[in-house]
Amino acid sequence: MNQRLQGLIQQLGEAIHESVAESPQIAGVVQDIRKQGFDVLLMLEATIGLNEVEEQPAGAPGTEGGEPFSPQDVSFLRSLRIALEDGAGE
Repeated sequence: MNQRLQGLIQQLGEAIHESVAESPQIAGVVQDIRKQGFDVLLMLEATIGLNEVEEQPAGAPGTEGGEPFSPQDVSFLRSLRIALEDGAGE
C-alpha cells in the first residue's frame, strides 16, 4: 500500500474518531452513565476494506453521471460525519 493511501486511511480513522468524540448524543449518554457513578472508557474498532476499482467512463454503471459516489455512498459517509470535498456525489 502506498504512503498516500496509508495517509488517507489514517485521515479517515481520525475523522471517525472526531465524529464520535464530538457527538452530542454520545456525550449525553456518557454523562448519564457518569451520573450513575461510573467512569466510561469507550473503545471502538473500525475495519476499513478497500477494493481497487477499474476506471469507468463517465456515466458508466456504478456511478451517478460520472460522480465517484452514489447517493447511497454519500448518505453513508455523511452518517459518519465525513465531509466530501468539491461537492463530490452531490
